[in-house]
Amino acid sequence: MWTVAQLAAGLAAGRTSSRELVEQALARIADPAGEGARAFLKVHADAARAEADHADRLRKAGVRRSPVDGLPVSLKDLFDVAGEVTRAGSRIFDKNPPAKADAPAVARLRAAGAVLIGRTNMVEFAFGGVGTNPHFGTPKNPWDRKTGRVPGGSSSGGAVAQADGMCVMALGSDTRGSIRQPAALCGVAGFKPTARRVPREGAFPLSFTLDSVGPLANSVECCAAYDAVLSGETDFAQLGIKGLRLMLPRSSAIEDLDQEVERSFDAALGQLAKAGALVTELKVPAFDRQDQYFKGGGLAGAEACYIHRPYQDRLGEYDPRVGKRVLFGKDILAADYVAILELRAAYMREVEALAAPYDAIVMPTCPCVAPTIAEATASDEDYFRWNFRIMRNTGLINFLDGCAATLPCHARGGAPVGFMVCGTAMSDRRILAVAAAIERALPRA
Repeated sequence: MWTVAQLAAGLAAGRTSSRELVEQALARIADPAGEGARAFLKVHADAARAEADHADRLRKAGVRRSPVDGLPVSLKDLFDVAGEVTRAGSRIFDKNPPAKADAPAVARLRAAGAVLIGRTNMVEFAFGGVGTNPHFGTPKNPWDRKTGRVPGGSSSGGAVAQADGMCVMALGSDTRGSIRQPAALCGVAGFKPTARRVPREGAFPLSFTLDSVGPLANSVECCAAYDAVLSGETDFAQLGIKGLRLMLPRSSAIEDLDQEVERSFDAALGQLAKAGALVTELKVPAFDRQDQYFKGGGLAGAEACYIHRPYQDRLGEYDPRVGKRVLFGKDILAADYVAILELRAAYMREVEALAAPYDAIVMPTCPCVAPTIAEATASDEDYFRWNFRIMRNTGLINFLDGCAATLPCHARGGAPVGFMVCGTAMSDRRILAVAAAIERALPRA
């Protein structure tokens, strides 16, 4: 498993080179037995080789631009890259003019020496948690690949690319769980920052209020390394697990779990308690009112309806299920929108007060393991039922304007299960440190 620390040490010692890492990633993408053709919408093979060679020359000259210098990364298809068309997983933008500049998040990665390996597949316009895309195909989850399970969405291609070793980090976006859901279902780590910490300009929006930009990677510490580049915040405490105060919300967030999820999550809690963490179960009624927060699509529904207004005459070219979700927002009145904002403010106050005495809130990232593509897409009813189930827990943190990391907690060889470590707004680096301590205390999946 590639980690930033291991690869950086290998580069520094001369045991490997950026060019070698890029060639390995490109080979995995091109493997006809793998999922590269569905995980990536565009591969920057020649440019990536040139960038890797440049990083190697700088390293030989004693120049190291950042801890992630020379490591290959992928970009979700909704980020602007200078000279390329940003399609956001859709066909309707095929003839759009190329972007004039990199999105700020992409520019920050490039300045840190990251090698851009390519653009990854996604749910069209980032509007879905299942991970399907009828235009470009659906990359299969690495678990039980012969059966064919969903990757989770909307950063579907990024999660599969990360899990299959096609990159060291996949840049994604998260509006109601679109980084954490696919990370959890595919068995990798992911981090959703407080929305305002990482610039969102140059990323095709789903929700002006809820969108956030963050990494999927092979460990929480890898996520922290890339979050430092993206946010500019570099402080990172090395915490021990003993004495950490973890709040387990007694609510729907820990109910109605798949057996595999319940078994893995409970085992992880037991291991953490044995290692000295203080796990306290606390009633959080605010987590049981999601039907109010996301009624009719909620804030994202209203904002997406506005964002897609210029393309309403082309809705027939959308993924039909994405088109339906866009149309949900047309019935939200201005007064309804203001009411949801007021409801959100009250929710934030309520949860922040409960969370204040604790180092983090913990819960399963998703209440289920990845369903098969066939069962999740058999009908619209099945699709929307699975879509809600997959993003049931993650959306609570977006509505909180909080931050959250997910890390694998399943047994080796088992169905991937995510353990989510959550915090309130702007507690990001502390939450990453807590999540890293939890990761070190749990056996590797």
